[in-house]
Amino acid sequence: MNPLIPMTDYATSSDAVKREYDDQIQKHGRITNMKRTMLHDMQTFKTYMDWYTMYDALKPVFGDRALSIFSYAISTGNDCLICGTFFRKILIDNGEDLDHLELNETEQLLLDFGVQITKRPHAIDEAIYEKLRAKYDDRVLTQLIGFAGMMYATNLFNTVARVPLDDVLYSYLNDKPKED
Repeated sequence: MNPLIPMTDYATSSDAVKREYDDQIQKHGRITNMKRTMLHDMQTFKTYMDWYTMYDALKPVFGDRALSIFSYAISTGNDCLICGTFFRKILIDNGEDLDHLELNETEQLLLDFGVQITKRPHAIDEAIYEKLRAKYDDRVLTQLIGFAGMMYATNLFNTVARVPLDDVLYSYLNDKPKED
């Protein structure tokens, strides 16, 4: 399947785009295909990069592992090849066995919430809401739902734009048949 939008090319890009490329490489060691695609429009790129701001705001509350599990649940629930594989890579690289995840109460809550966000957003189990309300204030819940929305939007962008899978993700593909 061919991408809807080609990735930007560093050599032919504007100085502003080159600065973003350089910044991404400095921060992360590389620039992803999604970011290279989004750099056709600086506003789109900057809007989606706020995902990191939201992640950083939630990290002290939930931690990296729980947020990765939450993001993985949303991304796989949305059938986003890139994001699902990206978070699969993060979890595997951190020593996780995705077939036998041992989750604490918070991680299980975020996993369940993430799955229901993608599968039944109009009918999320009231028990999940009750657990969330019991543990977190309105600000954290607003941030968590906003973060889920950004994750969902990122999944949508990658899928609709047909952004190609990054080379570093191919060895992390989940080739198991999907269960219905």
